[in-house]
Amino acid sequence: MAAKKSSKSTTKSGTMSEAKRDSLSSKTYAFPKERKEPLNNASHVRNAIARFNQVEGVSSAERETAFKHIKTAAKKFGVKMTESSSSELGKKPANKSAKKSAKKGSAKSA
Repeated sequence: MAAKKSSKSTTKSGTMSEAKRDSLSSKTYAFPKERKEPLNNASHVRNAIARFNQVEGVSSAERETAFKHIKTAAKKFGVKMTESSSSELGKKPANKSAKKSAKKGSAKSA
């Protein structure tokens, strides 16, 4: 029996395929010049928020622009953002259970 081909443009791991990434407009990315952090759905927006500080090789101005792109995409896809500036992105746990885990980790190391 032949395996069914998926119409999804994702790889087995759930990431976008190279062809799908290449087909996205530069405007779809938080960092369009570098084509980093795609913002094409809610999952990618949450990921861009979480990984914002991990992006290397960008200027402060590019970070500010990326923050605006992420904020716009979050509104579009219904992703709640409590951060009000780019300096707040990627620094704190996004939910209560992550905060509890962070507290437990710091208590163990004390």
